[in-house]
Amino acid sequence: MRILVVEDDPILMNGLKVGLTLAGATVDGVSTCSDAHAALLSGRFDAVVLDVMLPDGSGFDVLGQLRARRDGTPVLMLTALDETPDRVRGLDGGADDYLGKPFDLDELAARVRAIARRGHGRAGAVLHVGGLVLDPASLTATVDGAPVSLSRREFAVLTALMERPGVIRSKGEIEERLYGWQEEVESNAVEVHVHNLRAKIGREAIETVRGLGYRVRTGE
Repeated sequence: MRILVVEDDPILMNGLKVGLTLAGATVDGVSTCSDAHAALLSGRFDAVVLDVMLPDGSGFDVLGQLRARRDGTPVLMLTALDETPDRVRGLDGGADDYLGKPFDLDELAARVRAIARRGHGRAGAVLHVGGLVLDPASLTATVDGAPVSLSRREFAVLTALMERPGVIRSKGEIEERLYGWQEEVESNAVEVHVHNLRAKIGREAIETVRGLGYRVRTGE
């Protein structure tokens, strides 16, 4: 997953980045409404963790503008304003979930995974393609029941492909899942990760579609 965190508390921001990264996500962070607007207009995210109380406005306004332009990116509202009217306002305004502070990082990561997979049109948490099984919650993979050890970025590449089996994902789309704003994108990183994945899960599992990208073979 690629996650945008909008939070003005630097300590909490750092904790969210570390926690979500350990949960397998690529995380970008901003601290104001204006930066959140710019980020959401310029990039694609699997989910947004959005604080309500920001220095230049309200997260409700960010959410309102996002939904006004029919952007369906899943949003989890994160706030100290945990009274019922605030939760109702956020959910009725288009939020997918609402979590009050203080919170448990494992619960937040689970909630983010849940809204992200619903955003991709999936009900189940575990991804299945043939004998290949991927569990984003535990960051584990198996092939025909045998465990396979994957790096964090290999797992991210395979997740991006398995979310839409048989659908071609471009190199640029995959890179967006691998790198945050502050990270340098290596020119051949995707090719290297795909090569390593094929060695681990089978050479025929991932197909290269010349000039377009990659897709997971469905076996159909």
